[in-house]
Amino acid sequence: MAKIVSFINQKGGAGKTASTNAISTCLKHMGYKVLGVDFDPQGYLTFSMGADTHQSPTIYDVIKRKVKCRYAIQRTEVTDILPADGLLSAVEREFTGPGSEHLLATQLKTVAPLYDFILIDSPPELGLLSANAIVSSDIVLIPGLSDGYSLQGVTQVHETISRVKQAFKPDLVFGGMFLVRYYPREKLSLTIWETAKQLSEYLGIPLLQTRIRHSNVISKAMTSLQCDVFDYAPKNTAVQDYQALVNELFERKIF
Repeated sequence: MAKIVSFINQKGGAGKTASTNAISTCLKHMGYKVLGVDFDPQGYLTFSMGADTHQSPTIYDVIKRKVKCRYAIQRTEVTDILPADGLLSAVEREFTGPGSEHLLATQLKTVAPLYDFILIDSPPELGLLSANAIVSSDIVLIPGLSDGYSLQGVTQVHETISRVKQAFKPDLVFGGMFLVRYYPREKLSLTIWETAKQLSEYLGIPLLQTRIRHSNVISKAMTSLQCDVFDYAPKNTAVQDYQALVNELFERKIF
């Protein structure tokens, strides 16, 4: 049965999509069966993996029960993926009744036996879609940019996750927060790292020690080439950092 992990942050551009993609790919190279789930109407994870949304069903069709979940899965060069497009935003309007927080969880249960890991890329808004991602998950991870603005939102993200955990998912695990686009030689990044330590202690959630260094190679692989970043640039510093992060998650028994 798959371990389901969601990446949550209320700020756009905080590294959720890149981290979902890179960690999915890393796990695949380690021999695990991995499914990525794009649960963001912007569809960036879908695009980064080169998946089709024009002639193929999406996660919206699955939520609407127009197609069974397993038939919406696409196999790409990167990993298997349940793609998304702008129609997914309609879920916030169309599903408002009791049980609407379990829409995604209900569907993922049908394919969870096929995978070792299911990784969910969530939207920046802390609404129904994010709540669905959290309820579906065994573990939540909070990526954050190495700047003060990104960390400012972590407290609100933590409060949202805590409310969902209390109401719907008491066994949910805070896997921790981690920094992306880190500049080890810049004073600001070092200051943000110290702030992240304090925030981690205040909120009572782990701060993962691995920091993902900034690299344009990651962006190029995921946007221009839509390829497997571990095949494309295995010696790149950021790619190696993601491998180290996955290793840390296993060492901490989070994965």
